[in-house]
Amino acid sequence: MVNNAVEIRGLHVVRGKRTVLERLDVTIGDGVTGLLGPSGCGKSTLMRCLVGVQQVRAGTVTVFGEPAGSRSLRETVGYVTQAASVYDDLTVVENLRFFCRVLGVGREEIDRVVDAVDLGSHRDQIVGRLSGGQRSRASLAVALLGEPVLLVLDEPTVGLDPVLREDLWGLFHRLADRGTAVFVSSHVMDEAERCDRLLLMREGRIIADGTPAEIKEKAGADSVEHAFLAIVREDAG
Repeated sequence: MVNNAVEIRGLHVVRGKRTVLERLDVTIGDGVTGLLGPSGCGKSTLMRCLVGVQQVRAGTVTVFGEPAGSRSLRETVGYVTQAASVYDDLTVVENLRFFCRVLGVGREEIDRVVDAVDLGSHRDQIVGRLSGGQRSRASLAVALLGEPVLLVLDEPTVGLDPVLREDLWGLFHRLADRGTAVFVSSHVMDEAERCDRLLLMREGRIIADGTPAEIKEKAGADSVEHAFLAIVREDAG
């Protein structure tokens, strides 16, 4: 298992005249860590910082002791964006062959990742003809190439039906049980209970950090959503 896969210190991101992330200090380690907050609060920006594709005003982000985005982390970090990161005019397997070449990993990885995301019966299907949930799983398969030790997932369940969401969360936990640190964002508060640890974000700041039970207990609330609202009111006061 990993210990503090990610170390974020004083992270400050400004876009135009707007502060998007405000002096964040966060560590991310074992298990499934959820980043929850409303749309526009800075979740995707933080995700981009973790994979080294976001320009920052100040602060540092290190992943396994290396600066985020370092070439040495290419096979160590898997990243799934909100938009499907696969080519619609290729089959699932053709996409995976292409990304195997990009990442420099062997084609023997293809069967493993196809099975991991349960796309075996669709492996030779054109991605553009897959359902939304299947396309999301195809993107996840690409991110799993090379067996990453950190998996960064930006709202991977958005727009999916409850059954598909449950299936994906089950996969996230199986990956975590095998030693992958999973960092997943969502704006759907009922997904909070599925996380081992929660970071609640509002307006570019982390306003709560702990297990779902700890956050609810501290806020005196019976759900994470009610806890979030109570913390927001306390923060505003």
